[in-house]
Amino acid sequence: MRIGIYPGSFDPLTNGHLDVIKRSRGLCDKLVVAIAINREKQPLFSVEERLEIINNYFKDESSIEVVSFEGLLVEFCRARGIQYIIRGVRNITDFEYEMTNASVNSKLAPEIETIFLMTKGEYAFISSKMVKEIASFQGDLTSLVPQFVEQKIKEKYYSKRA
Repeated sequence: MRIGIYPGSFDPLTNGHLDVIKRSRGLCDKLVVAIAINREKQPLFSVEERLEIINNYFKDESSIEVVSFEGLLVEFCRARGIQYIIRGVRNITDFEYEMTNASVNSKLAPEIETIFLMTKGEYAFISSKMVKEIASFQGDLTSLVPQFVEQKIKEKYYSKRA
C-alpha cells in the first residue's frame, strides 16, 4: 500500500491546501493529512479545531486520515509506515525552503521520498498568513478558503473584538 503524508499547520485550511490534498489522493492508496504541532507559533485555531475542520471536509473519504503530530516528520513517517512526503509548492521561495527540508529528510530517512506538487495557478498566491491578515481587516475570503472555514475564521475574529 502506498501511503503518503501531507504535513502542514493548516491554520487555516485554504483552497490551496484542498487542491494539494485532492490531487495527492491520486498518488497514494492512503493519504495522511498531518497537522504539525509547533509550540513556538501562536495559531489562530487550536490543533483540535484544525483537526475538526479538516475532518469535517473529508469525513466521507476513507482513503484520507487526519492526525496531528509533534517532533520529526520522518520519525512520524517511519512509525506509521509512510513512504511519501507530499509538499505543495507555490513559488521559487517555497521550492528553496522545501528542497532544503527534503534534503535533510532524505539524509535522515533515505527510504522516504518527497514529492513536490506545484500549486495550480489560481491558488499560487494564497497563504494562511495572508488569509489571516485579510480576515483581520474583515476582507473578502470567498475565493481563498472553503465557506465553512470562512465562517470559522469570522467567528474567531469577531469573538476577539467582542
